[in-house]
Amino acid sequence: MTYNSNNSSSPSVPLFETPSRGDSLTSASPSTHFPQVLNSIYLRITWRLMPVLLLAQVLAFLDRVNVGTAKLQMATDLQLSASAYGLGAGIFFIGYFIFEVPSNLLLHRLGARAWIARIMLSWGLVSAAAMFIQTPTGFYIQRFFLGIAEAGFFPGVILYLTYWFPAHRRGRMTTLFMTASALAGVVSGPVSGWIMSGMDGVQDLSGWRWMFLIEGLPSVLVAGLVYWVLPSTPKQANWLNRDEKALLETDLAVAEQQKHEHRLKDLFTPITLMFSLVYFLLLMGLYGINFWLPTIIKGSGINDTLTIGWLSAIPYMCAAVVMNLVARSADKTRRWGLHVGLSALVASAGFFTTVMSDQQIAMSLFGLTLASAGVLSALPLFWNLPTQRLTGVAAAAGIALINSIGNLSGFVGPSVIGWLIDRTQHTSAGTLFLSITALLAGVLTLLYSTNNTTTRNQRI
Repeated sequence: MTYNSNNSSSPSVPLFETPSRGDSLTSASPSTHFPQVLNSIYLRITWRLMPVLLLAQVLAFLDRVNVGTAKLQMATDLQLSASAYGLGAGIFFIGYFIFEVPSNLLLHRLGARAWIARIMLSWGLVSAAAMFIQTPTGFYIQRFFLGIAEAGFFPGVILYLTYWFPAHRRGRMTTLFMTASALAGVVSGPVSGWIMSGMDGVQDLSGWRWMFLIEGLPSVLVAGLVYWVLPSTPKQANWLNRDEKALLETDLAVAEQQKHEHRLKDLFTPITLMFSLVYFLLLMGLYGINFWLPTIIKGSGINDTLTIGWLSAIPYMCAAVVMNLVARSADKTRRWGLHVGLSALVASAGFFTTVMSDQQIAMSLFGLTLASAGVLSALPLFWNLPTQRLTGVAAAAGIALINSIGNLSGFVGPSVIGWLIDRTQHTSAGTLFLSITALLAGVLTLLYSTNNTTTRNQRI
């Protein structure tokens, strides 16, 4: 086999020694023997794929959580109580849950490029249609169909990354992808607040209606970009030559040999259910922040919509930095479970600090920043745990199953928090609930990490 870094028609140089009799191509580890060549290939893959995926995730997250800022006006227009808003925010995840596994199986079968583009087109149109909501019932219906439209995007991307990166590189890529969630949080508050303040009353429409329209349409446009630039697999990447594709395939094959093949019936095991529970608890914290952060800040005495938007960006800005530092440490030590567990405990401490802040805006923001950094650091690294266990069609279904069960917290969390706020007339009860869920996630993950250290190291 030869390697050519420019194109397949240029002179080539030997890449692999001719395998000895009885050896296979995959018996040699490219990551060990050709680290510089592989680093160059993976760097190119990163620059080709990740900017588009980051942009898509920013828009997905923005269209999912901008309802938290919209609530500041929408609740009055639609006569929504905290419980009704929590139900509407959370019902998104019922539609998401129902269509998650089928969507990921279709992506595995039909190809990532077309399917991810289809998902983006659907959610962009449904999100923009939120400007026409007139009643609480209409709000519930729109959120349900938005969940259907977006189902499969996140687990689809997680599966897609397994086609391109081995586990020891995928942690940083997953974290880089999920950095977009933090970036969306940075953008969402100020931009949504600005649109709602500046467009309120234009054409006799409330600012929140303009916000949904303006923030929904970019997803429709980016869907075309995704279809144009994203190859479904390395074999379809015209910016990799034949030798680079072969080397990449070999490196990924070596990594796959260290995992056991799983069938669909193997999914419903105690360990898979444990992963689902941990993810459920972690996402409880994430969606608590996403849907209730503006309300918590308003409860601290800030009433201006634009100011709330800017203050809402602070926790996400800090989290974007911290989560990448944590990912670098986790990939270096390859102790992903330990880093997930400790990050969840930090999140729990952050939520508890917010509870104890007694409505002091500075302490509240510090606690929420700590919670955001902990949750957003834990979530991308979490996916290294199940993806090390599952392969093939089981990986496609397993990732979607864990994600769909976990995302039911997006329904349970906002609903419970809304109910607690209505009952206590205070946000502290809901925040304490989030502290407890993050604590449980941290303890469960650390127990898993402690009991499986030897097995995990053997698989790496």
